[in-house]
Amino acid sequence: MEFMSVDERRGRGRPRSFDEGDALDRAIHVFWAHGYEGASLSELTGAMGINKPSLYAVFGSKEELFRRAVARYGETYAARALATLEQPTAYAVIESYLRVAVDASTSGGHPPGCLSIQGGLSNSPANSDISEILTDYRAAIEGALAKRLARAAEEDDLAPGTDIAALARFAATLSQGLAVHAAASADREDLHASVDIAMQAVAAYTSRRRSTSGRCAEPHSW
Repeated sequence: MEFMSVDERRGRGRPRSFDEGDALDRAIHVFWAHGYEGASLSELTGAMGINKPSLYAVFGSKEELFRRAVARYGETYAARALATLEQPTAYAVIESYLRVAVDASTSGGHPPGCLSIQGGLSNSPANSDISEILTDYRAAIEGALAKRLARAAEEDDLAPGTDIAALARFAATLSQGLAVHAAASADREDLHASVDIAMQAVAAYTSRRRSTSGRCAEPHSW
């Protein structure tokens, strides 16, 4: 009796002209709009243009599809948030990070809000692994932000004694809250006004050198 490898099984179940990246992008939108538990297999396969046997053959399971979708999301959407860490000052980093969060969460072309929040808002205990995937994803972004702020502290761009972890958590938590409000149809300008208030608090911990670009001129996809 011959046994096929996983790759051979996946190849056999792969539809003709199957573009895995495009299929994952379509799955991202379904998970983004409905959450992991709310996304039915019928909705996923319909959006991806494949049948259920092909989904299992290529991705193994719904959970594995979600893992792959989150990884793809990080490569194509959240990477733009991480790009804000290249700003020259701590103040500019946090402001740019929050402005991008607002524009990304309210731009067209995808559901409002953020997949890392919407994907697991109402998971049952049976799907705790999904919550952990998203928690780890958000923690990675917060960790990258904390690392950048630690560098700012070394450059004397933060007030002495600033709690780096708390400041990074503040920015990350606000970003996530902005995404939740965006998903509930909050107005973009109202969310930017909230960022204005937040930056007054951030200024107390930084050199107060404002970013030269100000608000993002064009919406970003995230």
